[in-house]
Amino acid sequence: MSDFILNASVRNDLGKGASRRLRRANQQVPAVIYGGEAAPQSISVEKTAFYKAIEDESFFSSVLTLVVDGNKEQVVVRDLQRHPFKPLLIHADFLRVDATHEITLRVPLHVLGEEKSIGIKDDGGELHVLANEVEISCLPKDLPDFLEVDISELALGTTLHLSDLTVPAGVTIVALTHGTDHDNAVLSIVKPKVRGTEEDEEGGEESGTSAE
Repeated sequence: MSDFILNASVRNDLGKGASRRLRRANQQVPAVIYGGEAAPQSISVEKTAFYKAIEDESFFSSVLTLVVDGNKEQVVVRDLQRHPFKPLLIHADFLRVDATHEITLRVPLHVLGEEKSIGIKDDGGELHVLANEVEISCLPKDLPDFLEVDISELALGTTLHLSDLTVPAGVTIVALTHGTDHDNAVLSIVKPKVRGTEEDEEGGEESGTSAE
């Protein structure tokens, strides 16, 4: 679990107009903290550190420390609203974290061993990644920054599912709690499609004939 600390202040000037003024000042990002037993709290987060933090992939799968006017809050990111065409953050939602309660979060899936993969290097296959993230549930202390899957020994024609992933102790893949029907594929090594074969040409001729 990565250690991210962001400084913030309580925001009393509320509303869309206030948020616009805050963003124009170019120093703070409007945000809200909610969840737990405390009431939702509107805050503004120091912009420079926030923008630097979101460049790190693990920021979105970590328990963060928000220091709000000197008081520490343990939170996770629930939503980031971005400007439709400018590289700007419009608003952020943070969810309070309780060390004694499990949280549900999506974490990145990292694929290892592609350059050594039997199915790719020896058999000429292609890697198709079907899921870049996996939804997990665990206590905050057990939250991993990401999950890894090593494909170095996988042969051509192999498909890996959620149930094939190795997860740390205390971590549950949420989809698998709903039954085997939810054991979705996450990646496969397949034979590359060959374009311009006789079969493709015949198919093209047939479709051309039918169009007439």
